[in-house]
Amino acid sequence: MSMPPTDDPAGPDETSSGPRRSSIYFDGASSRRHAVTLSFGDRLKIDGDAGSLAVWPYADIRRADSPIGLLRLSCVTAPALARLEIRDAALATEVIARCTRLDENFPDRRGTARIVGWSIAAAVSIIGAVWFGVPLAADRLTPLVPQSFERRLGAVADDQVKTIFGAGKVCDKPEGQAAFGKLVNELREAAGLDTSIQTAVLATSVPNAFALPGGKVYLFNGLLARAQNPDEIAGVLAHELGHLRHRDGTRNLIYNGGTSFLIGLLFGDVTGSSALVFASRSLVTASYSREAEQNADTVSIEVMHRLGRPTRPMGELLFRVTGKEGDSGLTILANHPLTEDRLKRMSDENRPPSGPPLLSEQEWAALKAICSSGSR
Repeated sequence: MSMPPTDDPAGPDETSSGPRRSSIYFDGASSRRHAVTLSFGDRLKIDGDAGSLAVWPYADIRRADSPIGLLRLSCVTAPALARLEIRDAALATEVIARCTRLDENFPDRRGTARIVGWSIAAAVSIIGAVWFGVPLAADRLTPLVPQSFERRLGAVADDQVKTIFGAGKVCDKPEGQAAFGKLVNELREAAGLDTSIQTAVLATSVPNAFALPGGKVYLFNGLLARAQNPDEIAGVLAHELGHLRHRDGTRNLIYNGGTSFLIGLLFGDVTGSSALVFASRSLVTASYSREAEQNADTVSIEVMHRLGRPTRPMGELLFRVTGKEGDSGLTILANHPLTEDRLKRMSDENRPPSGPPLLSEQEWAALKAICSSGSR
């Protein structure tokens, strides 16, 4: 006859019929804890106060995850949530000796290694999708985006650009505007772009210039103020026209916006909050890839060569603004190649002037003063 079970799972209980110890049993149907005793025969018998609660074949018993000092068991033929907890070391040793398939589904070191291996493989897959899959999708989708869609994207980001950079005023002093229009038209024609391009000089001290989808190019007065000749500004504007020609702004939005932006693209949500967030973040920071920046520089070099103007001045302007190491806070240079490398390339591609000056001295002076008065 066995002694009645106690609430102490480690309490001993010896009988002449074999080792029996108190343990804790959960039947899987309720959260009640049953203090039980175990009997070993051809199967493991689990007895509670009211008699037998379960009988588990040894071959069906499996180890479950448990803290140190506790053996937690389950049974493949028992309810899914049924558990047996054993804290007595001698009793746990007895059970382990009889259950030959105890660790069949429990991850040992090899199993853990497999789990870790699959986790690493999953992480690599995600990284691969981010680094290769999304850019590939952006490259494939960009040519399919209608120009009308790009113009709407540019309109969404336009106010954000002016707000973020404190560029609420468009500089439109008539003489300066005329000179700026003349310079842009020469560059636009040399770049092979149509007359839908819209340009403006914005009144802000930030030395910056960039293009928005849909054909908008902004030159900030902070960059114009640091320029020493028209060729310096012309090279920068030609670079931005290169971004427009390659549609880098739209590609950048698809890349940075990821799944959410693609969904918005498919369903036409270009004026809602999701598009606004992605447009303001991606377009304003202008975080183009290094390849995109190099390609835009290539366009700038080609345009200046067609106009018979030198390419080195653009590199000199950028180097004057950033210094040798560059300044990541200036969005015109974000993710660009190093400024000194760009200056070297512009110098290597430089040719003696063979075409007329892009602006006269009077026109250049008027452009430099475009923000001095008459701005709205």
